[in-house]
Amino acid sequence: MTQPPVLLVHGWGGSYRLTWQQTPLVPLLEDAGRTVIGVDLLGHGTADKPHDPEAYADLTPAIEAVLPAGPVDAVGFSLGAITLLELARRRPEAFGRLVLAGIGESVFRQDEEGTKRIVAALEGTGDHDDVTSQLFRQYADQPGNDRAALAAVMQRPRSDRPTPADLSTVTCETLVVIGDKDFAGPGQPLVDALPNGRLVTLRNVDHFATPEAFAFIDATLEFLGALPG
Repeated sequence: MTQPPVLLVHGWGGSYRLTWQQTPLVPLLEDAGRTVIGVDLLGHGTADKPHDPEAYADLTPAIEAVLPAGPVDAVGFSLGAITLLELARRRPEAFGRLVLAGIGESVFRQDEEGTKRIVAALEGTGDHDDVTSQLFRQYADQPGNDRAALAAVMQRPRSDRPTPADLSTVTCETLVVIGDKDFAGPGQPLVDALPNGRLVTLRNVDHFATPEAFAFIDATLEFLGALPG
């Protein structure tokens, strides 16, 4: 039986190349016979980089543009996981299995003050002692990034955050993977809202280290049935 392809979606400030191709995940999936589909969200990587926050109101079209005809397995980190979750709410039939990394209870809360601090850091006016916002600044300064575009992504219009009940339509098997030092956690409230969710918590792993963590890669390969034979 042919296994479905695996779609990989990066987080804010990343890209398919920066987030996924620099880790062992892509070659390990390919070694397991899986076709890998990469995507760059608007404002990232090879995609257009508008500076108007309104342009980023809906990030799902970039993913929809590369979806195959049949169900696909998908792995998303941070913003990529949030975007996959939003699309899975609308089109649950498009996905076989989902891996959502670097998100958790944060899905249900709006941190407007935190966003303002990050935008200030991106604009060079932030508090240099604010470790989290300065980490976002460092992430934004990776080669090929447009800091103004990434600030616009942060300032994009956002509808109300989903409630746990809103996620009842995400019926596919879903794995939530989050570090125990990730500010987006804990993961259990998100898992509890998903009809077929399960949780893996990574020990001593923070938000930005998640895509490269061996425990994340192992959990993802196992969940997708792509461990070396």
